Amino acid sequence: MAQIEFREVAKRYANGHVALQNLNLQIRDKEFLVLLGPSGCGKSTTLNMIAGLEEVTEGSLRFDSTEVNGLPAHKRDVAMVFQSYALYPHKTVYENIAFGLRMRKHPKGEIDTRVRRAARDLEIEHLLERLPGQLSGGQRQRVALGRAMVRQPAVFLMDEPLSNLDATLRISMRASIKALHQSMQTTFVYVTHDQAEALTLADRIVVMRQGVVQQVGTPDDIYERPTNTFVANFLGNPPINFIDGVIQDDGFELCFRNGELSLAFDKQTRAELAGSAGRKVTIGIRAEDIDEDATHADCQLSGEITSLLPVGSDQFIGLQSGGRVMFFRVGKERSYRVGQNLSLSVTRCRMHIFDQASGMNLRANAS
Repeated sequence: MAQIEFREVAKRYANGHVALQNLNLQIRDKEFLVLLGPSGCGKSTTLNMIAGLEEVTEGSLRFDSTEVNGLPAHKRDVAMVFQSYALYPHKTVYENIAFGLRMRKHPKGEIDTRVRRAARDLEIEHLLERLPGQLSGGQRQRVALGRAMVRQPAVFLMDEPLSNLDATLRISMRASIKALHQSMQTTFVYVTHDQAEALTLADRIVVMRQGVVQQVGTPDDIYERPTNTFVANFLGNPPINFIDGVIQDDGFELCFRNGELSLAFDKQTRAELAGSAGRKVTIGIRAEDIDEDATHADCQLSGEITSLLPVGSDQFIGLQSGGRVMFFRVGKERSYRVGQNLSLSVTRCRMHIFDQASGMNLRANAS
């Protein structure tokens, strides 16, 4: 078992800086949990408290219902993989992987078995006699993973482990880490600021901002039902399109209004927002939810194309509409030109509606 629970946990430093506020979070046994957010949001502090590298200022941190606030790091059954790899440059790959086991005085035969099994699983058997300086970044990261694996920890902690790798290596290493989790059947806690990593790897994502949890949920929950404008804006490429305006009752049905722009809500949204006429809101529309399909003539954006941004198999199109640039995404086979005028349909049921004052999602099905 490796269930971790934060109860009303805070972290404050002597200089008055508050890194974490009122954290209540339960990390389930054997799940892959990703802590996601911008630099300084408290995600690494949270990870370091699990590892025992940071002390809890107030509240309770528990492993399987046992409080571990004062338990030193070496007595916690956790293994950590750092962004910097932290390999011993004068030791071979074999010696680096075996180091922790030797320090714990495991039998020589057991050490050899564990090291070679980990090297086989990570496809670095042919590198065991090399020094870290002879390895690529991806190979060094696999060695760091192997060193943590052989300890067979109850909790596997990773702090931005792929940030030093190029884009191609990051993709392959994500697959390796996902496979590692499935094979080890161990609780993984992973810190990143990269939304693609979070969406790819996580069973659940914890989105953090300025030491406060904004939302906890599955990747689908976080992306499809963001709890506020911060979460909605943090995930998505290109970022979600926001438009400020007001909910209006035109005597027939509720709609969104900003000047001459009027976007009709679908039936479910109208029911969820009943009684909200006159409320100032921010509409969020993702790039994939805007298209030339004219199915919803009462929910359209019209304007002039200002930019064409090819991104591999897709292209992002910037449309100047009502004094703002909105981005939509289409396949690269679609032909457009700068200066072209378009009327685009918005998928009504996928519009996000946020309260302007609080930033909170007003949809009843938002988590």
